[in-house]
Amino acid sequence: MSVRFQDEAFPILKKYLYYLQTVRQKSVKTVDEYFIDLRTFFRYLKRARKLVPDDMDFEQIKIDDIGIELLESVTLNDAYEYMNYLQRERGNKAAARSRKVSSLRGFFNYISKKEHYLSRNPIDELETPKKKKALPKYLSLEQSIELLNAVEGEHKERDYAILTLFLNCGLRVSEMAGLNYMDIRTDNTMRVLGKGNKERVVYLNSACINAIKDYMKVRPVDGVKDKTALFISRNNNRMSVKTIQAMVYKYLEKIGLSAQGYSCHKLRHTAATLMYQHGGVDVRVLKEVLGHENLATTEIYTHLSSEQMKNAADLNPLSKINRKKD
Repeated sequence: MSVRFQDEAFPILKKYLYYLQTVRQKSVKTVDEYFIDLRTFFRYLKRARKLVPDDMDFEQIKIDDIGIELLESVTLNDAYEYMNYLQRERGNKAAARSRKVSSLRGFFNYISKKEHYLSRNPIDELETPKKKKALPKYLSLEQSIELLNAVEGEHKERDYAILTLFLNCGLRVSEMAGLNYMDIRTDNTMRVLGKGNKERVVYLNSACINAIKDYMKVRPVDGVKDKTALFISRNNNRMSVKTIQAMVYKYLEKIGLSAQGYSCHKLRHTAATLMYQHGGVDVRVLKEVLGHENLATTEIYTHLSSEQMKNAADLNPLSKINRKKD
């Protein structure tokens, strides 16, 4: 994502983004996403207010000249018209619009309640679009085993260790790419640096410990450019997010799942679902394992499997009662 809010943002917005990065400890990627969302809104606002020519390319509208006067003029109706624009003109689904609502709320809360540039928050009552609640997609236990058994080739120890950590620990792909070999501790725990630079400790089971031990026996040492990295690419660099994704897609394709919408993040869903459904892990414990900030995020994994629902039906005390024959 090639953006530089330092060059493109107007002063008040720039101050807010620095606040997110330094005080709230948001990651660079998250801050960039906030900026892109807010830049889209202010580009829309300038066009809606006829502050730029009608035929100007939307992506070329600059926002570095926005001042307090325009911010003071924003209304709740502006925000709803913007939501309509996002849906009809840009094709944004409910999830994307919800994120943009969150970005707007954060910014206007900051300038009204924290910095007091505005006497009130004009979009305080802006509602979040209702999102369709879809169950997370995940591999079955049998598919997970098949994926692990599909590993082969020159880097089989490395690839097996990565897939094992995905399926047992539920790491994000960015967390996997950021692992250092010193993060694997002698007490069979692993330090993980998650979203917002938040650290958590993940306990390693025997499958993870054995997979990492096997990999460490063959992990390159000579010529490695990032000597702290745990997982090394064929070019002796730290494996990037894209490299890890490509490796995962390769094995998913091998077992016939690549075209069905599976990905690294689906392996995280798989780990969580297997722990909850097969291991009986409490949802609050699962929250800490996955590094979720809110319990509500983790509760998507408490969906019931078809087997559980079948068992529930069979356990009904009336399940064996039949109509009395004449």
